[in-house]
Amino acid sequence: MPEITPIAVTRNDFDEKFGIPRQAGLCSSVSRIVFLPGYRDPDSLRGLEGFSHIWLLWEFGEAKMHGKWSPTVRPPRLGGNKRVGVFATRSPFRPNSIGLSSVRLLEIRHGTPDGSVLYVSGADMMNGTNIYDIKPYLAYTDSHPEALSGFALTEGGRLSVDIPEDIAGLLPADKLQALKEILSQDPRPQYQNDSARVYTMAYGGMDVSFVVEGGCVRVTDVKAKINCKMQKICKPK
Repeated sequence: MPEITPIAVTRNDFDEKFGIPRQAGLCSSVSRIVFLPGYRDPDSLRGLEGFSHIWLLWEFGEAKMHGKWSPTVRPPRLGGNKRVGVFATRSPFRPNSIGLSSVRLLEIRHGTPDGSVLYVSGADMMNGTNIYDIKPYLAYTDSHPEALSGFALTEGGRLSVDIPEDIAGLLPADKLQALKEILSQDPRPQYQNDSARVYTMAYGGMDVSFVVEGGCVRVTDVKAKINCKMQKICKPK
């Protein structure tokens, strides 16, 4: 069987796992799909402009299995306390660390320094994620409105988001709406509900600190991000 190799990488504002939308399509943040040098032939995209959505097959690069896998996992939707079968979840900790996401295709931009680049919205993956394949989304066969969702019954209610004007002014206008959408989904682990705890999330080159009080997420501070991966500051404090 031939080895599977990446064809592209994702470029976006999510530099850490904490804060990434739990599913694709829940946030309007924009990602670029940049093809690797061996896959930059524009002919490979001929006809793709006629589709509004695409499937991305990608790698859970931060899920370290160390050669082992577990047949059960603890989904955040169940509070992180109940185990279910790994194949009944979308957990990144799988026998093969492969993700599948449906995203909206916004634009195909040809002639950039990186060749032809796809602009998509709704991606639920980190900056630098390897992409293994791209396929068009077909509404007549891929959409199943009557489908059952098991224990993941609904997306759940969204929280209100309060960003004081002085802090909102520090945020780039093109990132403010997407940040509100991310925070409204409550990026905290489901089992944490401490209104006194301050969380810090890396997004768009910034460290965004916030607290959750009742049904409201309140942003308390925004600073330019220093090296989030080195300092581990994207984890709950």
